[in-house]
Amino acid sequence: MQLFDLSGRVAVVTGGNGGIGLGMAKGMAAAGATIVVAGRDAAKNSAAVKELVAAGGKAGAIPVDVLEEDSCRALIDQTMKAHGRLDILVNNAGMSIRKQPEQYTRAEWHTVLDSNLTSAFLCSQAAYPAMKQRGGKIINIGSMMSIFGAPFATAYAASKGGMVQMTKSLATAWAKDNIQVNAILPGWIDTALTKRAREQVQGLHDSVLKRTPAARWGVPDDFAGIAVFLAAPASDFVTGATIAVDGGYSSLA
Repeated sequence: MQLFDLSGRVAVVTGGNGGIGLGMAKGMAAAGATIVVAGRDAAKNSAAVKELVAAGGKAGAIPVDVLEEDSCRALIDQTMKAHGRLDILVNNAGMSIRKQPEQYTRAEWHTVLDSNLTSAFLCSQAAYPAMKQRGGKIINIGSMMSIFGAPFATAYAASKGGMVQMTKSLATAWAKDNIQVNAILPGWIDTALTKRAREQVQGLHDSVLKRTPAARWGVPDDFAGIAVFLAAPASDFVTGATIAVDGGYSSLA
């Protein structure tokens, strides 16, 4: 269906070399998009590109340090030089430092906020001139922690709550330019990030299974479909939305 056809589109995915980012990249590549894998780890970038190409997709990699404004701008500039266009930006790069709130240092607090939230703003800002030419799609990765609190995730929750509000603000600012900006709120997904959480938070695995109506942890491939929808013409009148992909976790009181 043309509503879900991404042929000829170019998508930049920060943190696209693993986890949710790679799951989304796979979905968009299967729908015809050319994927730019953006991450710091060159070896992981290369492995992700090989996986996408082996599955029949078109992909390349551009190294980026999302903590650096110049690097974010260079990512977009290099994408435009290589492909001549930018249609989709997925702000997926992120991290967490799990501590009780009184234990955070100022530096740790800013590292989490800058990695998760400021980086998404900088990449979106850098992408705007390119997207303004023909319209575009920005997909921000929030979290259910923008809805719920957790004693071990104060900085992470603050960054993801900010991501939701930034999404709404960008959506209203850039609707006139035919740029749709939406956020996905992942639930508990089986990734390297949550593997560390399960090691650090006693009983987390069982409590997630008990609360999730789907009775399982999510996997990165669960994000392929929502990525295609939010990147494709099917969502042209959807902007400023937050969509939970959590197996029903956030639906329970």
